[in-house]
Amino acid sequence: MSEAIEAYPTTKTKSKPATAFEMPKFEMPKFEIPKMEIPAAFREIAEKSVSQAKEAYEKMKSATEEATDLIEDTYATASKGASDYGLKCIEVARANTNAALDFCTGMMTVKSLSEAVELSTSHARKQFEALTAQSKDLVALAQKVTTETVEPVKESVSKAFKKVA
Repeated sequence: MSEAIEAYPTTKTKSKPATAFEMPKFEMPKFEIPKMEIPAAFREIAEKSVSQAKEAYEKMKSATEEATDLIEDTYATASKGASDYGLKCIEVARANTNAALDFCTGMMTVKSLSEAVELSTSHARKQFEALTAQSKDLVALAQKVTTETVEPVKESVSKAFKKVA
């Protein structure tokens, strides 16, 4: 047992601080590409291909930018037109609501059946005329919005076909 105790010294010895693991240092292999002359015909073909690719890229870039501008303009026109159409529908609804309330108010004050029939007939005639006018206005506005929205697209498509032809 004493041998075992002596194998482990009881005095504290200073040990070296642990060092970080270091990567072994290897030299990178040098892959030398043999120098060879590329024939002039291949060089010309490569240069021509690169210039054609650059031209095609520039054409596509310009066409894409034009299409993006067209889409943005079309969207802005369509959203403004939809807003105008919505406002016109609200205006029509307000006019019809006011006419209906006026009719109800008038019906409350009627004193005879003949007055009620006369008021009802008058209201129906006015509403039919108003509906006809409102429908014409809404159709005209819808046609205007559609024309304003589609016209730039139509022009752009015809211009693109002229470029191709």
